[in-house]
This record gives sequence, C-alpha cells and structure tokens, in this order.
Amino acid sequence: MDKIHIKDLLLRTIIGINDEERRNRQDVLINLVLHADLRPAGASDDIDDAVNYRTITKRIIALVENSQFFLVEKMADEIAQICLEDRRVKRVRVQVEKPGALRFARSVGVSIKRSRKDV
Repeated sequence: MDKIHIKDLLLRTIIGINDEERRNRQDVLINLVLHADLRPAGASDDIDDAVNYRTITKRIIALVENSQFFLVEKMADEIAQICLEDRRVKRVRVQVEKPGALRFARSVGVSIKRSRKDV
C-alpha cells in the first residue's frame, strides 16, 4: 500500500491534566502516515482522484488548536478519525508528542495505528 507522510506538524493547544497545562497552551508535534492506493491519482494527475492531504491537515489543525484534551491518547485517536473520513485512506499511523513534557527528555508521546474497521 502506498503512503503519504505528513511530518512535524507543530501546533499549540491546551493538553494535559495539571492546572498549568489547563491554563497555558503547549506545543504538540504531529506526524502522520496515511496508507492509500495512490495509483488512480498517479495515472490521472487529477486532484479528484487523490487523497487531499491539505484538507485533512486543515481539519486536524482546527481540531487541535480549538481543543482542550486531557490526554495525548485521545487527541491521537480523534486525529486518526479525521484521517479515516477520507474513503481513500485505508489505514493511518498517528504520532503525537509533547516536547519538553518530561524533565530531561526531549519529548514524550504516543503512536497509534487505526484502520477503517476501527471507526
């Protein structure tokens, strides 16, 4: 299966369980791998045959920037659901990291995989 990579989408949001995390926006770093058959778009050179990753990314930005999740696990799951709304996307891997969330660590995060049967 072909893949579309969206790398290092850096957004700011309210995320976490501590009081300070609930008051102040934090950076989150998102990486996606969308699994889809890209042959129709490759053959036609027509956007209507392609996974419109720009539209997917805009929806993810709106979700994350306007959300107030407690857990990165929930954020990752919601992002996966957005990706799978495009019927061409068969599977997705979502990685969400919180840079600087742990002292002495560059970041902490989760990585999930979802398929059409999961939504």
